Amino acid sequence: MMEKELYYDTVIAGCGVSGLFTALHLPKTQKILMICKEDMESCNSMLAQGGICVLLNDADYDDYFEDTMRAGHYENRRESVDIMLRSSRSIINQLIDWGVEFARNSDGSLAYTREGAHSRPRICYHEDITGKEITTKLLQAVKKLPNVTIMEYTTMKDILVENGVCTGMAAQTKDGDMLYIHAGDTVMATGGIGGRYEHSTNFPCLTGDALDVAQKHGVELEHLDYVQIHPTALYSKEPGRRFLISESARGEGAVLLNSRGERFVDELLPRDVVAQAIRREMEKEGSKHVWLSFAAIPEHEIQVHFPNILATCKEAGYDITKEPIPVVPAQHYFMGGVHVDSNSETTMEHLYAVGETSCNGVHGKNRLASNSLLESMVFAERAAKHIADQRKDEKR
Repeated sequence: MMEKELYYDTVIAGCGVSGLFTALHLPKTQKILMICKEDMESCNSMLAQGGICVLLNDADYDDYFEDTMRAGHYENRRESVDIMLRSSRSIINQLIDWGVEFARNSDGSLAYTREGAHSRPRICYHEDITGKEITTKLLQAVKKLPNVTIMEYTTMKDILVENGVCTGMAAQTKDGDMLYIHAGDTVMATGGIGGRYEHSTNFPCLTGDALDVAQKHGVELEHLDYVQIHPTALYSKEPGRRFLISESARGEGAVLLNSRGERFVDELLPRDVVAQAIRREMEKEGSKHVWLSFAAIPEHEIQVHFPNILATCKEAGYDITKEPIPVVPAQHYFMGGVHVDSNSETTMEHLYAVGETSCNGVHGKNRLASNSLLESMVFAERAAKHIADQRKDEKR
């Protein structure tokens, strides 16, 4: 095992949308290192299906704000929700500029879909692989930056601390070499905690590494018990990650059925409410899953809007254009995490957390569908701006 000392302006652990967006918004004069635990494609951002929310117009503000608060059981940080909503159109415009191809209406305007707990359609999407479309385009943009170095199969093990201030990160390569990365600012974007669960829609490598590091150094954590269970993952007896059936399927008309073919819940209620209803129905029937029927959605619409779900379910032996599929709740998202302020800074100076790693209070106790990609990028951009502003102040 070798030990190496590396020197950068900013080091970022994680190559999902929050890590990538941070890198894209840092000054091009900075020398930046990004590390990721596996390959760059093994991040949860790639798995997001439904889409990304946007504030439709000024008239939509109160409804979107209320939808987010209601889903979060009114435990949301109101300031953070306001920031996210008011920043949303800028995020969508930036993504389009980076080449993200959202679905369009025949007149060329953006098409919007609806998901559970939304009072109206306000979700931009690309088929049923929105996360992959966005992450891929952001990754392409980052790879073009000459000031950014990316190291795959490199795991954050600790942070470097001097006099209570973060001064970088310790990481380990797949070969076992230890890297001591000295940096003016450190950003943790290591994703969620799904790898700690038996049944999760997350990649197994997402094990909440930042939480352990933060706890070790007395960095404040928040709401570690706020874990979202997604109502509809494709049921399987096989071990490993569960395939998510996007909430937008229910937004477009798919319905939940028990073993007798009866509906038992309003499918557009918040995720935690629907998941609880499914659990109760499973317990009542003594079953291991319920059924999701796409019968109300025209076959052409399924082929256009849900091609990935259609193909994956066929591989599992189900044709969603002809029959319902077995679904079960699974761990999906972590609303808690490392406590951050509205600039994504933790309680330790020069240490930031973004994306699912952080808890900025946007989601409250339960996340509103398709707010995750938006929240990740809004507060990643704010982290980058704050880092840049702090550097300017230090030079004065």
